Amino acid sequence: MKIATFTSPSGFRQWGVIDEESQTILGSADLEEAYFSFLPETIEELINLGDEGVLLLASALEKHNETPVAVPYNLSDVTIETPFSPHRNIICVGKNYREHIVEFDKTADEPEFPIFFSKLPTAVTGPNRVIPLHPNATSQVDYEGELAIIIGKRASNIPEDEVYDHIFGYTIINDVTARDLQKRHNQWFLGKSLDGFCPMGPAILIGNKQPQNFEIRTYINNELRQSGSTEDLIFSIPTLVSTLSRGITLEPGDIIATGTPSGVGMGFEPPRFLQEDDLVTITVPGIGTLENTVKRSAPVTEIEDYENF
Repeated sequence: MKIATFTSPSGFRQWGVIDEESQTILGSADLEEAYFSFLPETIEELINLGDEGVLLLASALEKHNETPVAVPYNLSDVTIETPFSPHRNIICVGKNYREHIVEFDKTADEPEFPIFFSKLPTAVTGPNRVIPLHPNATSQVDYEGELAIIIGKRASNIPEDEVYDHIFGYTIINDVTARDLQKRHNQWFLGKSLDGFCPMGPAILIGNKQPQNFEIRTYINNELRQSGSTEDLIFSIPTLVSTLSRGITLEPGDIIATGTPSGVGMGFEPPRFLQEDDLVTITVPGIGTLENTVKRSAPVTEIEDYENF
């Protein structure tokens, strides 16, 4: 099941369930009104309800399937938004694909333990929004297509064999990076956290607690740059979550990006950094396609939208 936050043609914002076959989205507010079912107002609230929230959604959908009353929207008529606004830093993993390590340093060894860093939540932006180049801060803006995990239960010290029970769902992020800032400051936080440097979406895949592999492909102006699979992760999803949770309490809505495959701009000779008007497209089958354009700066309205989300 795929859920997403969207704005209808009338300007009403809600979340809903995507039907790929019919290319429609069924609004949560419409489900609630049609079937007198309680559903949380936002995806963030749905995540906080954990398994109970998913069961409430499943019950409402069952009523809809039995007696269709609520009318879905055509996906082409709505605007897909950021799924939800995280309140804590996005946790990221560096050097988690062997070929990505090699494209930076052919003599480098695989890390012995996962490398964690974070991005500010204010870096998050939505599908079809602008990735700003921030020319006053950097001249080397790069892309990194990644699968992201969304935590669904508050817990710490999670055993590896229980990790999937604590995952709410999966989405896509672009871990946009200022390579010169990353190198200059000798750590990754600043170069990863500029405004607009974490496009996320377009949807969240939920309802599957079993291990699965995801294919990740990144295109720049329709040219395939990255092609990888989570099957090739150096540190698996259970290892990442279990390691991170040792002594740290993970909260519902925490986002963990699992690392990027080879093919980033920095890996080319000469490097191929993002330029004005580039189109960045990241596709993960089962989740969807995250698409963003590159501009010198983001429109003021985009910043206002984030603050009022």
